[in-house]
Amino acid sequence: MLGLMQDKPLQIATILQHAALYNRDIEVVTKAVEGGIHRSTYGEVADRSGQLAHALEVLGIQQGDCISTLAWNTYRHLELYFAVPAMGAVLNTVNPRLFPEQLSYILDHSDARVLFLDLTFVPLVEKLAAHFPRVEKYVIMTDRAHMPDSSLDNVLCYEDIIAGHDTSYAWPDLNENTAAGLCYTSGTTGHPKGVLYSHRSTILHSFCICTKDSLGIGNSDTVMPIVPMFHVNAWGIPYAAAMAGSKIVFPGAEMTGENFYNLLKNEECTTALGVPTIWLALLQYVKSLAPQDHSKLPIESFIIGGSAAAPSLIEDLESTFGATVLHAWGMTETSPLGSVNRPLKKHTGLTADEKLAIKVKQGRPPFGVEMKIVDDEDRELPRDGVAFGRLMVRGPWVAKSYFKQQDQNILDAEGYFDTGDVSTLDQDGYMTIVDRSKDVIKSGGEWISSIDLENVALGHPDVVEAAVIGIAHPKWQERPLLIITAEAGTSPTKESLLSYLDGKIAKWWTPDDVVFIDEMPHTATGKIQKLELRKMFKDYTLPDQT
Repeated sequence: MLGLMQDKPLQIATILQHAALYNRDIEVVTKAVEGGIHRSTYGEVADRSGQLAHALEVLGIQQGDCISTLAWNTYRHLELYFAVPAMGAVLNTVNPRLFPEQLSYILDHSDARVLFLDLTFVPLVEKLAAHFPRVEKYVIMTDRAHMPDSSLDNVLCYEDIIAGHDTSYAWPDLNENTAAGLCYTSGTTGHPKGVLYSHRSTILHSFCICTKDSLGIGNSDTVMPIVPMFHVNAWGIPYAAAMAGSKIVFPGAEMTGENFYNLLKNEECTTALGVPTIWLALLQYVKSLAPQDHSKLPIESFIIGGSAAAPSLIEDLESTFGATVLHAWGMTETSPLGSVNRPLKKHTGLTADEKLAIKVKQGRPPFGVEMKIVDDEDRELPRDGVAFGRLMVRGPWVAKSYFKQQDQNILDAEGYFDTGDVSTLDQDGYMTIVDRSKDVIKSGGEWISSIDLENVALGHPDVVEAAVIGIAHPKWQERPLLIITAEAGTSPTKESLLSYLDGKIAKWWTPDDVVFIDEMPHTATGKIQKLELRKMFKDYTLPDQT
């Protein structure tokens, strides 16, 4: 017997329609690429999204066609987030920090017909346009007054193409499993892989973000997603904020601690989201200011994902701003939310140190995400917080295959996806990333977590960034090498670093050497690029082998 409820498909257009009806005057604020602050509302976003959909039809875009973007977090990008999937096309947000060969591959592989780009990226696209044979038109996301002289063929102005079109648009009634968004993985070997989200998965993911024990986005919040809209849909915040009616603040192209701080303060943000390097930049800027009580800012939560946050970073953010740091974990294949670290009721009476020991974990999976850890023989391991193995996930917003690779099975027999992370799970459901499977160091038959070593090293007052990689060893198979970038004006030594680690880690985890470099290589999403570090130190010989 089937239920007798309305069978209304889950569609992105309904988020836009809801926001236009019930949150029409809620602000959408952007630090504009052209300069200054631009203020819009969800009502205006809905009207302009309708105009944009009409403009795309004029350009010949039909259901199923792909539209790509090379763009920052702005109100215009938000309009594309809604108009493109709501009309039945597919939005492919491309990471401009990728290598030229990867950009060319993505724009070819995605079959993108139109590329929308911010002013910042015009020079980049002019250099690479010859390698984008499928792109028919380029739309620069600005107004006529700021249009640059460009060598691009078939170049259009965003404001020109939407001007004069009707603000109302008859959004089609789509099957909820219709493709909506396409994001490509980064930092992997070989070509980037395409993850194709559906309307259904996007709506369910948005519902999850808004729940109290998840990211808890609500109407009373002012949310600033610093995580780029070209990185896994800015962790789903553009859709969730519109669903909840949260004021949203976009930082635009200026990725500096000063810009983040001014927006936090002037726009009275309550929630901000970004990777650890973003918060390091914010804290460094705050240190440059005259002493003042930053805890009086209305910021309530910093949400950190992308890579593990060191305990020292958590403590610095919370003590400086009087806010709470929430660890979250996810990946392109999980839309991305896979877990959020919120305390349980039973943790209320814990000491500060005991609470910090929980906060450094990556958190508990929300309803909709299932997790397990398995050994090398795919046997499930106990949830005791001690055993660690490959982290496997499944759920309605987890990928089942890659775009144009549907014939390749990426799930196990129970439908779980292998994340590539090595993790523990405890009896309360808290998941802790021990390492990436390719980064964990095997020494004398035992595992050393590079993440744990890095987090301890980051507590040293002279350390800005720390990375640990394994160096081949004739006796122990691998031993850890600690790589450091130091705070400007300081000169830490190998001896001072090793002395600082003493007593904070297992003795046999102690790195065999410490080296200092001027700047860490980073991936396109802001993570330390260990593949590049391995190349840099591929011929490195540890001291006890010289």
